[in-house]
Amino acid sequence: MPTRRELANAIRALAMDAVEAAKSGHPGMPMGMADIAEVLWNDYLKFNPGNPLWPDRDRFVLSNGHGSMLQYALLHLTGYDLPIEEIKRFRQLHSKTPGHPEASETPGVETTTGPLGQGFANAVGFALAEKLLAAHFNRPGHVIVDHRTWVFMGDGCMMEGISHEAASLAGTWGLGKLVAFYDDNGISIDGEVKGWLTDDTPARFEAYGWKVIRAVDGHDADAIKQAIEQAIAQQEKPTLICCKTVIGYGAPHKQGKEESHGAPLGKDEVAAARERLGWKYPPFEIPDEIYAAWDHRAKGAAVERDWQNRFAAYAKAHPDLAAEFERRQRGELPADWAAKTQAYIEKLQAEGPEVASRKASQMALDAFGPLLPELFGGSADLAGSNLTLWKGSVPLASDNAAQANYAHYGVREFGMSAICNGIARHGGFIPYDATFLVFSDYARNAVRMSALIPAQVVHVYTHDSIGLGEDGPTHQPVEHLASLRLIPGNRVWRPCDAVESAVAWRQAIERKGRPSCLVFSRQTLKHQPRSAEQIANIARGGYVLSDPLDTRFKAILIATGSEVGLATEAAQALAQQGVPVRVVSMPCTEVFDEQPAEYREGVLPSWCRARVAVEAASADYWRKYVGLDGEVIGMTSFGASAPAAQLFEYFGFTVGHVVDAVKRVIG
Repeated sequence: MPTRRELANAIRALAMDAVEAAKSGHPGMPMGMADIAEVLWNDYLKFNPGNPLWPDRDRFVLSNGHGSMLQYALLHLTGYDLPIEEIKRFRQLHSKTPGHPEASETPGVETTTGPLGQGFANAVGFALAEKLLAAHFNRPGHVIVDHRTWVFMGDGCMMEGISHEAASLAGTWGLGKLVAFYDDNGISIDGEVKGWLTDDTPARFEAYGWKVIRAVDGHDADAIKQAIEQAIAQQEKPTLICCKTVIGYGAPHKQGKEESHGAPLGKDEVAAARERLGWKYPPFEIPDEIYAAWDHRAKGAAVERDWQNRFAAYAKAHPDLAAEFERRQRGELPADWAAKTQAYIEKLQAEGPEVASRKASQMALDAFGPLLPELFGGSADLAGSNLTLWKGSVPLASDNAAQANYAHYGVREFGMSAICNGIARHGGFIPYDATFLVFSDYARNAVRMSALIPAQVVHVYTHDSIGLGEDGPTHQPVEHLASLRLIPGNRVWRPCDAVESAVAWRQAIERKGRPSCLVFSRQTLKHQPRSAEQIANIARGGYVLSDPLDTRFKAILIATGSEVGLATEAAQALAQQGVPVRVVSMPCTEVFDEQPAEYREGVLPSWCRARVAVEAASADYWRKYVGLDGEVIGMTSFGASAPAAQLFEYFGFTVGHVVDAVKRVIG
């Protein structure tokens, strides 16, 4: 039977060999954390390699994702569908072993990590989701949700500000099934961190309300086991296990040094490390007895079978709860979703409320929320301004996890968004978060990760333009819409009235597994008349809102959000002057661009080159729609502090200015 050290050395060898073959990568962390990983994965982690998506598996997150070969080695050795050929193709095009762990590429990877600290925040989201589901679905004698979240993190994760945000919330929420291992090796890319990291990190986490286990020898299996036992003995607090390790452990000339962090060890050093570790096997060769000792397939299948049997008993005792649990795990919407949401949208169109779109958003939540027990909301200390609390909202407290469906995240936009990515990846929830659009900058990398992972998070942003008014340019978004639209796979909706707002919410909720940004106004917006066909076409991202009667239009006005009302007023003024124009509302450019060419041609016919786009945001984004012959009425500077009406006039968002622009493009 191989020793624990021999099992850990299999990780070290695979990491050295894969990085060496790729001629790039990070061998130091996998070699340093191998002993911790061996104990965790062999003695504690609950998983089934044959079913990576089993609902009650433990979640393992590698927040220090640059050390991806640690995770790939673990997945390969324990029996996931990650053969040695993929290990050999580390960091190569279309391999299952990219440079950082990617959930979309590798079976067994729970979330995409690499931007330091975000994996830790995702793990907080995983642990929160487990706590909420357990409280809602478990019943006496029938425990079907009972798993832990384990996260590895390094000095870099600790330095990132998001670690403060996420750790503080984890402590506040009492996430007792969250265990974080801090790889305290004292080394980052620039060298010894004592020159720039002198925090008392354990004390910081204690202040956040964590149980902290200090100074664990990360190369002593017994010490690691003892620390884990202490962590799981209580469930009142999350636990931080501070492990002292040597980066690049086993590489005699580079261990403990930054040289082992982010570059291959080199042929000679790999050979020396093999000798030091007593690893007698050639590159990428693992002895059968070590494979056998690591193989978790039979054990994992047995653990899942036991859970399936328990779930069958649960389903017999609580059939409605079991059916709801399974529906939510599948990510399916309720059977009456389509009919009820359509009825609400048609009712809105008939009633024609004139409200700010942030209020329309809240109205949609009031209508849709009762249909969706999986909806979990929150705001970064702006609930009353974002209007994300709806009539059925129950804010999370220490004693109400079974009912809670809303979190007050405090002023933590980045942490909030990354935590929501974790909630979404866990399964069983559709999370939404909220802040002012201008503060999406604080959260942007987590929004980018929503699209990359991908994760179905609805990012709600209000106060969407200079219409914010007196708070001035620090709070008035200008470039933010364009920035969010440029994220591949992201969808940005900026609706013009209550009807478009409800459709935007419906589209975001129906977009299984992928993110959306819903952008709403502070100011009141006019209701727009529509036919049934036009209502249906809102979901296509852009559609003809109005055409002149009995004549061919000479120009096209394209607008979003609050500027759609301005465009329709300008069209009416132009009609009175004998200039017929078409008005196109384009609440989501990404969806419009995905439509068939014939549909897009029908909305923006190529024969009409006289086009004007109007949006109170960065002007340059719209040039692809108006072409060289068109104009854009948008922002080319920051805003200013004044009442909204004065700002719109000052920056040219007036009927007269739009009319003049149309006349210029017609010639």
